[in-house]
Amino acid sequence: MLHYEFMQNALLAGLLASIACGIIGTLVVVNRIVFISGGIAHAAYGGIGLAFFLGFAPLLGVVGFAVAVAVVMALVSLKNKERADTIIGMLWAVGMAIGILLIDLTPGHRVDLMSYLFGSILAVPRSDLLMMALLDLAIIAIVVFFYKDFLAMSYDDEFAALMGVPTRTLYIMLLVMIAFCVVIIIRMIGLILIIAFFTIAPYIAERHSRSLSSMMVFSILYNFIFTALGLWCSYMFNLTSGAAIIMVAAIFFFFSLFLRRPPKAERKGSAGA
Repeated sequence: MLHYEFMQNALLAGLLASIACGIIGTLVVVNRIVFISGGIAHAAYGGIGLAFFLGFAPLLGVVGFAVAVAVVMALVSLKNKERADTIIGMLWAVGMAIGILLIDLTPGHRVDLMSYLFGSILAVPRSDLLMMALLDLAIIAIVVFFYKDFLAMSYDDEFAALMGVPTRTLYIMLLVMIAFCVVIIIRMIGLILIIAFFTIAPYIAERHSRSLSSMMVFSILYNFIFTALGLWCSYMFNLTSGAAIIMVAAIFFFFSLFLRRPPKAERKGSAGA
């Protein structure tokens, strides 16, 4: 199957998406903000509808809407932690509703929203791969530069704030990076696959990682394995590629539940590397 250019592009897109989602997904899981990341991803639908309704490029609409929602969710979750899940759930639903209604109101144009759910990884052009590569470089540079701060925030955000770590700024920065991940990758691998990449691989990686950095590396590796096996299943059995990748990830997830998890004390003691 690697003789086909579209399969080569799909594998390369999977690798680039694995890098971005593996790094960001690790921070999402250890900071327990999976619900927030899902809210940002779903609310991005509002930007899609706004772009088509006003007649400008969908990418611009999604960028503005997703980043705005990310900042709002960050401020809400920081100032009102007791009711943050309720407000985030509301923004999640309202964002999707706005997108769908605006598309309904757009005359003479209909958008296949299913394509944004599961993406079209087999139709990724080379030009989009460049954008994904630039996103990966930006994420890697930011995480490497602020690695110790992200590590401190992930381990104990209140203590990190007392030690002078700008946890509020880092938190907002993390949510904005999630938004950019969604913006760049949603059309290629789809909304559902992004959430799977954010959560399943980091969860499995956490079970045998001894540091935050190793968890990121394992998450990237697992995501790419899911992609390669899912694309192979899609090719061999004529299945939808995005759904096949998710099912492969789910099989790995349930299998990992039977593996022994390191004792809590052992995992805490190794968190500083």
